[in-house]
Amino acid sequence: MYEELKYWYLRDHKLFWTLSMSQIKQLCIIVGFRKANKGDVIYFSHSEVPRIFLLKQGNIKIVSIDEEGNETIKEILKKGDLFGELALERDTDVNEYAKALTDEVSICSFLMSDFEDLLIKNPTLALSYTKFVGLKMKRFKNNYSNLVSKDAKTRLITFLKDWAEKEGIQEGNKYTIDNYLTQTDIAQIICTSRQTATLLLNELEEKNLIFYSRKKIIIDDVKKL
Repeated sequence: MYEELKYWYLRDHKLFWTLSMSQIKQLCIIVGFRKANKGDVIYFSHSEVPRIFLLKQGNIKIVSIDEEGNETIKEILKKGDLFGELALERDTDVNEYAKALTDEVSICSFLMSDFEDLLIKNPTLALSYTKFVGLKMKRFKNNYSNLVSKDAKTRLITFLKDWAEKEGIQEGNKYTIDNYLTQTDIAQIICTSRQTATLLLNELEEKNLIFYSRKKIIIDDVKKL
């Protein structure tokens, strides 16, 4: 039953659609599987054994730490996202970790060396992986561009709209988002202080553009935001 679960988790991911049934079953032999609860740290960039992770359920945050110890949320990941040593080599300059944002987080993982061998044996999979990682890097570049060129309020609004589009429940122009982020999380995502993030959220709420609570964020009319 456990092997069947791993099989369907992998079979369901678009990255592995090019693999045959026997190849997926072979992949199941090398894959690790674990569950985590909210607040659990899943991955450190300087762990002894480099791995690649596949998020199957829940949400996690990738947190980057600079030389002064300041933390910035680099990315919020959802079902289907990859993280870990995606470049297939160790980068000693990178200092980051992954933490579960929601309960019942499920992750598959591969040793970097095993996954690299798999790519060598499957050129079609290697091409799909290259495209997958390329799109991820493009997203990072766009996020960095937004941070450099926009003020904090615009960054917050851009983030809320993007979050609503990806995960919100839509009714016309109205979006309802299950909120699993703290105000500190949001501040780190848009690279500002918690106090500034709180002021901006309060300002949007006072203008009736959003309703904010610890459990829900409601954007009444996304076109007005």
